[in-house]
Amino acid sequence: MPVHIYLTMNYIKNLKNALASLPFALRNAVNNVTKLPDNIQEIHLRVNKPIVLYSPDNRYFITENFKLTADYQSNLIKVTKPDINETFSNICNFSVYSKQNEIVNGFITLYGGNRAGICGTALNKEGIIYNIRDISSINIRIASEVIDCSKPLIEKIKDIHRGVLICGAPCSGKTTILRDLARLLSFDNKVCVVDTRCELASCYRGEAQFDIGLSDVFTSYSKRDGFEHAVRCMSPDIIICDEIGEGDCIPIENALKSGASVIASAHCKDRFELLNKPSLKPLVESKCFNTFVFLKDRKEVGQVCEILNGEELYA
Repeated sequence: MPVHIYLTMNYIKNLKNALASLPFALRNAVNNVTKLPDNIQEIHLRVNKPIVLYSPDNRYFITENFKLTADYQSNLIKVTKPDINETFSNICNFSVYSKQNEIVNGFITLYGGNRAGICGTALNKEGIIYNIRDISSINIRIASEVIDCSKPLIEKIKDIHRGVLICGAPCSGKTTILRDLARLLSFDNKVCVVDTRCELASCYRGEAQFDIGLSDVFTSYSKRDGFEHAVRCMSPDIIICDEIGEGDCIPIENALKSGASVIASAHCKDRFELLNKPSLKPLVESKCFNTFVFLKDRKEVGQVCEILNGEELYA
């Protein structure tokens, strides 16, 4: 069955929180739309370009008379540089310095679990980004939470303790499913969540904005440090993390040697891409995961396309 993540009180609250980050003129424009789609995933701002609302299957612009349109035309409400500056100040809670660690990673976690991706001019020192200035784009992603959405998956996986990799394209529901897995599994297992990009638990000032059950959360840790601290300090049965890639093989293997199993996600739409993506190939070949779950695209959020074990993956 499809996972319907939108018409929930949690979604409505997070949409309001996202709109509260916008300057009055842009917030007023969205609020005055006669019929706003109930599945908006992203609010995208670009300097001197129209404000864009993205849903899983469409994008919408807002005309000067507050009508939605999918057509790029001349009478659209545009985002100004002051709009970007004010939004950036709002999402930083008027303290850019306090958000510096997140800014250099290209995102800011907002109250309620929303995230704002930022784009601008990177300042580098010895190849390492230490700041981003002249912000030119801000993409606010509306957080979603679906309680029990992972139950069907748990029932289908024969042995979840032998490692699970959830694969899918962007916005296919990987994080939503991982979040619910953390919640459900934490009641019978010791679960640690390594939340490198503040998406899974979305901790805001130390408080998780999503229900991740009895899980322990390592926020903004690198995979290497998060896995090492989890194993040393919390003796987990399961470690859950998002968006694994190049360089994550050793931390995962070390966790397995310590007796913890790993549940993670990866950006790849099918098994062909998984087997041929250079950043993921070592993880597959190391046999850190016994089960591979492939999700459908963003038009069918949270739906499982197929579940394969290691042998079936290479068949």
